[in-house]
Amino acid sequence: MNVMALARARLPTGIIYGLSQYMRTYIFIPPVKRAAGGVTVLRQVAGVLAQAGHDVELVLREPASWRPQGLRREVAERDWKDVQLQSGDLWVVPEGWVNALAPGLEAGARCVSYVQNWAYLFSGLPENVTWTQLPVELWAVSHPVAQFIEQTTGREAPILRPGIDRELFATPAAKPEGPLRIAYMPRKNKAQARQIQDIFRSRNPDAQVRWTPVEGLDAQGVARALAQAHIFLMTGFPEGCPLPPLEAMASGCLCVGFSGYGGWDYMRPAQPLPRFTPWWPLRDVDWGGNGLWCADLDVLDAALLLEQAVEWITGNAPEYEATLKNARLTADAYDLAAQERAVLELWKKRMATNA
Repeated sequence: MNVMALARARLPTGIIYGLSQYMRTYIFIPPVKRAAGGVTVLRQVAGVLAQAGHDVELVLREPASWRPQGLRREVAERDWKDVQLQSGDLWVVPEGWVNALAPGLEAGARCVSYVQNWAYLFSGLPENVTWTQLPVELWAVSHPVAQFIEQTTGREAPILRPGIDRELFATPAAKPEGPLRIAYMPRKNKAQARQIQDIFRSRNPDAQVRWTPVEGLDAQGVARALAQAHIFLMTGFPEGCPLPPLEAMASGCLCVGFSGYGGWDYMRPAQPLPRFTPWWPLRDVDWGGNGLWCADLDVLDAALLLEQAVEWITGNAPEYEATLKNARLTADAYDLAAQERAVLELWKKRMATNA
């Protein structure tokens, strides 16, 4: 039975709670062929649960899918065809894979759509099916995503943020001498990244900078590239809680660019008079301006802010060191220990309501 059929069956609209006090967790891993931060986060969550003694398994749609390297904990896996969910189980599926919820809905398991990118909350929903018709709990990866969920579905969503490895992504003792290195990820809106570069070159033909594309690298390679970069240009959009800027902050880069919307979970402007400020409320945080942020897809403002970043660094401006300090505080707040605490607290609450 698929999601459409289950919705038509007029299942209760409240969350289904299993009859058993014992809660097994199954996490669906979608088939991806290249590096995907969302899959890494799912595997990190599973690793935390396994380390803490929870009964958890990963369910792979395709065993040959991409796997992140360097994870601290391995977790038991099973093929999609072999999963047999029961009432009382927790079935976690990333957003956008709505049909993957069907086995959990049919079994009366406790179903969760973990929304790691707000842009895909409604993708995959069959025509004329809404979230209010499905007994599925929605979780958010960030405060902006939780706001998006509440505004569009009327539901409150608990927040489970990702974590970065602060041992892998660490600030080096010094950055390279010579031209300033500007790291960016071409796979994140390649056309906009090129426009920003073209605008910057046109306005600054004599600027001593080196563009460093970060692509085709494993986590260790990304860490090495960011450690050698002075500036990180963020061109990702849409994003739920983008990890590359956090990794760049941890690596001592001055960050510039888009937020993807979800980045406003932690991004705060360091420039004194931002040309863009969010119209939605931001949560209170323990740090100040940690980057030079602009409106998403505003390539001109991004290029102007890139100029400002270069001026700050070459002029050793006090704003430069202050921004890097706030960036380190930000990265520390998103370390793996913080993610582990959040995972265990969320599962503790879910187990308390599963009796």
